[in-house]
Amino acid sequence: MYKSLRKFIFLFSPETCHRAVVRLLKISRFIPFAGCVMRLLFSYKNKSLEREVLGIKFRNPVGLAAGFDKNAEVVNQLANLGFGFVEIGSVTPLPQPGNPQPRVFRLPQDNAIINRMGINNIGAKAVAEKLRRTRRHHRIPVGGNISKNTATFNVQSPSDYERSFAMLYDHVDYFAVNVSCPNVTGLTQLQDSEVLEQIIDRLINVRHYRDDYKPILLKLSPDLTLEHIDEVVDLARSKGIDGIVAVNTTTSRDGLQTAPAEVEAIGNGGLSGAPLAQKAIERVRYIHEKTQGRLPIIGVGGIMTPDDAVNMLKAGASLIQVYTGFIYNGPGFAKQILKKLVSG
Repeated sequence: MYKSLRKFIFLFSPETCHRAVVRLLKISRFIPFAGCVMRLLFSYKNKSLEREVLGIKFRNPVGLAAGFDKNAEVVNQLANLGFGFVEIGSVTPLPQPGNPQPRVFRLPQDNAIINRMGINNIGAKAVAEKLRRTRRHHRIPVGGNISKNTATFNVQSPSDYERSFAMLYDHVDYFAVNVSCPNVTGLTQLQDSEVLEQIIDRLINVRHYRDDYKPILLKLSPDLTLEHIDEVVDLARSKGIDGIVAVNTTTSRDGLQTAPAEVEAIGNGGLSGAPLAQKAIERVRYIHEKTQGRLPIIGVGGIMTPDDAVNMLKAGASLIQVYTGFIYNGPGFAKQILKKLVSG
C-alpha cells in the first residue's frame, strides 16, 4: 500500500514531505486513540527483541537515526511506529538555519538520498526545553546527537560540543558526537586525533561532575581509511568513549544508476541509502573485529530491507538505525525488520 502512496508523496519535495509528516505526527497527539491505532498497526513486541546496551534497556534494537526528529518534537509518536529508540539532532549550541534550499534530493533509481542540510536546528537550549517538558513521558530511550555550529572554527569546536553536551545532559539517555557530517565545511576534519582528543576530554570532564552516567559514542564517516579508523577507535578506547556509531553519509558517488549528469547537477552532499549498505556493514564488521566485540556499535547506513538489518547485526552491531529506509519503505518498516529478526 505504501509503495502506491509513495508515488504521490514523491511528487513533492523531500523537505515539504518531511515537514508534513512531522506536523501530522504532532497533530496525532490530540486525536483520541490515534496513538493506540498507530501502535496496533506498526508496533511489534517480542521478548527476544529486548536488549541491554550501554547500560540502557531497549525494547528492540531498531532505532531512528539522527536527522529526522532534529528538534525532539515527536519522540513518542515515533515510538508508536515501532522504533526502539530515537536519536535527535544533530543539535548545535546556537540555532542555525542550515544551508540554502533546495538541499535534499531523492535518487529513486538507487533507493538513495543526497542531502546537504547543514545541521539546521533550533539550538541546544530550545531542544533541552522541549525534552524537559516531555522527558518523563518518553517510552523509549532518546539519544542526543551533538555537533558544532557551522560558523565556529574547528579550533574552537570543543567549546561548542561541551555547551550542547551540558545543556542536553539531563534530558537524553546517551550522546552521539557528530564529527563526520560532510555537509558542514571542515567538520570531518574533527576526526583527526588532536582536535578529537580535545573534544572528548571536554565531554568526559563534564560527565565527571554529573550524578548520572551518560554513555558517549562517536559517529564516524564511511569515507575514513582503515588506518584512520584504527586511530580514532584506539583514541576512543583509551579515553573511555563508550561506543561507536557507524556510519554517517558518504561523499562517494560510486556505482550509482542515476544518470551522471543528474548527480552532478545535484552537487555536494552526503549520500545515504542502498549504495551505502555494503560499505557500512564492512565498517561495522571491521570495528567489531578490531575491538573483539568489546565496544558497542550502533550500525547505520544503507539499511533498506529487513535482510540488510539482519546482516548489519550479524556484522557486529549491537543496535541499528534506519532513516532513508524509513523514507522509502514507510511507517511499517520498523515492524518489518522486527518480524524478520524474530523469525530468523
